[in-house]
Amino acid sequence: MTTHACHGLFVTGTDTGIGKTHVAAMIARALVAQGKRVGVYKPAASGCTRDADGNLTSDDAVQLWEAAGRPGDLEHVCPQRFAAPLAPHLAARAEGRELDFDQLRWGLDYWRPRSDVVVVEGAGGLFSPLSDDRLNMDLALALGFPLVIVAPNRLGVLHAVLATVNAAAYYNLKHVRHELKIAAVVLNQPTADDGPADPSRQSNAAVLRQALRPFKVGQFVELPYGAESFPAPIDWIAPARGERAS
Repeated sequence: MTTHACHGLFVTGTDTGIGKTHVAAMIARALVAQGKRVGVYKPAASGCTRDADGNLTSDDAVQLWEAAGRPGDLEHVCPQRFAAPLAPHLAARAEGRELDFDQLRWGLDYWRPRSDVVVVEGAGGLFSPLSDDRLNMDLALALGFPLVIVAPNRLGVLHAVLATVNAAAYYNLKHVRHELKIAAVVLNQPTADDGPADPSRQSNAAVLRQALRPFKVGQFVELPYGAESFPAPIDWIAPARGERAS
């Protein structure tokens, strides 16, 4: 069997409801605009809805697929879909099924010959569980793609980002050291600034830029609320290939 080289990015988050899919779709659109064949892959999703025929649909997978120009078959964007809004392996058990971790990895094979670069969206953060003894971190390590870490611009983000970056740099949950490259940290504003005053929104970006200096982070990107494109062109291809962005 022929193995196709595959470059990609693994989009993860520091929390839920922070615009992770939105950012992943932005990256896909940016790559398509550069003339790249873009694959999109969300290995597993829970909290899915049923269509008119009773089939489970991941809204996130549809958003990614649309952003990439509808490449391949939508079914292969998110092959493991579950209804309950739980961690994927628990949502699977609620339906009398089991999440297939091996399929999470080899599901990428569909996209290898069809793509110059694949944008993968993980299910939650690096320490979100995929089974009783596997985490999203394990999947990111298995795929080997550099990370894009999405975080919300709000109080508490400093700890969340630094904890995630440290976890990527030194993963010792199983007493094994690995290092995941970090292509970018994206500080996203997922909601309009119309709620209770949060003065941290004005300083979080500057503090993070300073705090991340000791780490090998390729890009730091700040997104305002409602952004549909990045404020400046970003070289996503170089980090996807494991190179330093220009």
